[in-house]
Amino acid sequence: MFSPKSLLCLFCLRVISHEDTFSLRIRYKESFGMKTKDIAFDPDDIFLVSSASEGQASIEYIKSHEEIRIVVALFGNISPEQSEQSISSGQSHRLLATTSEIFRSCPQFRILVIGKTGVGKSSLINHVFGVDTTVENTSVAHDKPGEASINDEFVSSQNDRFVLHDSKGFEPGEQDNLKIVRDFIGRRSAMPDLKDQLHVVLLCFEIPRAGRRLLETGTEKFLESKRDGTLGKVPVIVVLTKYDMLIERMERTLDEASLDELSDEETEELVKNKAEAELRDTCIGPLEELAGSDIPHATISTAKGYEETVTRLIEITESCVNEHLVPEAAVMTSIAQRMHPGLKTEALIKVGKQRYWKALASCPKFKNYQIQDCLRVLHTDIVDVWNFRDPHHYLHSQEFRELMMNMVDKIQAGSTVDPTKTLTFGLSMVGTIAGITSALAGPATPIVVPIAVGAVLVVWVHEVYKMSHVVLQRFMAYIMHLTLVLQTLFIVSESRELTRRAIKLAVNSYLASPISGEVLDKI
Repeated sequence: MFSPKSLLCLFCLRVISHEDTFSLRIRYKESFGMKTKDIAFDPDDIFLVSSASEGQASIEYIKSHEEIRIVVALFGNISPEQSEQSISSGQSHRLLATTSEIFRSCPQFRILVIGKTGVGKSSLINHVFGVDTTVENTSVAHDKPGEASINDEFVSSQNDRFVLHDSKGFEPGEQDNLKIVRDFIGRRSAMPDLKDQLHVVLLCFEIPRAGRRLLETGTEKFLESKRDGTLGKVPVIVVLTKYDMLIERMERTLDEASLDELSDEETEELVKNKAEAELRDTCIGPLEELAGSDIPHATISTAKGYEETVTRLIEITESCVNEHLVPEAAVMTSIAQRMHPGLKTEALIKVGKQRYWKALASCPKFKNYQIQDCLRVLHTDIVDVWNFRDPHHYLHSQEFRELMMNMVDKIQAGSTVDPTKTLTFGLSMVGTIAGITSALAGPATPIVVPIAVGAVLVVWVHEVYKMSHVVLQRFMAYIMHLTLVLQTLFIVSESRELTRRAIKLAVNSYLASPISGEVLDKI
């Protein structure tokens, strides 16, 4: 027998592909002489780990064999310049997904939430990012002063695409926390790397009852700092919570006799109008008077039936980040959130336009690569944007990729295309895939299956049909089928951990809907 502690393994750099055989030979000494042991590796398994970890600075593939634990360091992040050089020299390197580049500069959406205990911060974070902080024994609430530090970083194992900082808010007569928050925002703003900078601040208040004050002195000074530019360019969004309780209060003020002549819809509209008037008087008016009419704000409730209020907050957040910071931060806003399918599709279009879909015109990235390589990076981009809770990497697996390819293969009626064929064609229509995907994705509000095909799709098909090519059709079909399958999965999974059963349910629901057939027919 041999002791693993006595082994010294030297590895050399090697480029591998799916078709390669890869094994590690260990030579060791026993009492009767030297022995050898060959340990085989599955390249597909290695690529699965690598694809699921794209964007990370260090990727490791770990394999256990009897008493031996083998760690293989993976290096797949090749710069565009290196990629072009390798193509011209005839070398074969992996084509990298656009999301891997975004994740290198901004792997997580960094957010600061400010608010007193009980205002609803934990519930808001849970809904927006699809996590459960109570399960992880972590709460964005302060039961007593000094319990948590604003410098602490909360990263959820259920969604590692956001980093949360928490502040307890500004108590009356307390100056220390105001200075702590100002200094923290200043330090983060001065950091050179986007990943370390703060991307948004959510300032949370519970909607007060009539006659009560919304803003304390410390809060007023904080908003004044934002208005005069002291806090820099980081967006500050005011979030007014527990809107459902305001609605209930307004319902109790209605005259029962006057409601007899009103329909349910008219009664609901009356209640909303009274609530808006109350908000204007107690919250929005004082807020705009102090911070200016352009201060972004959202009224929300995490109670059932009020999901559209949180969706609206996500839209405002993405818009503010996009306006004041670089595009990568806005894309990460959409990737990190798990409540708004419309923003997922918009982020997908941004990712596609940034590099690959647009690059098809001149093919500097796709040219000389095989079709299957191009579809691999497109698959990675699309799956990464949807940011499912998928610890087992089912959506990156070869099984799921083959499932999607089976859908795409139906596009070739009487024509076939070799998936190993090298791409040499060009695409002159920039944005067409973005347009068709957006049209098929439907509205930003919660989507039900089947999804109707809109007039935009018909117009698009009419304009570009004569320009279609069997390979181009394959790309379009893959992008659209995968996007719509994931959109369906987004609805049925409800931020829970993915299972094979949930994925099959989403695929079957999509295939059974008219939209899947209409995508095929129109292309």
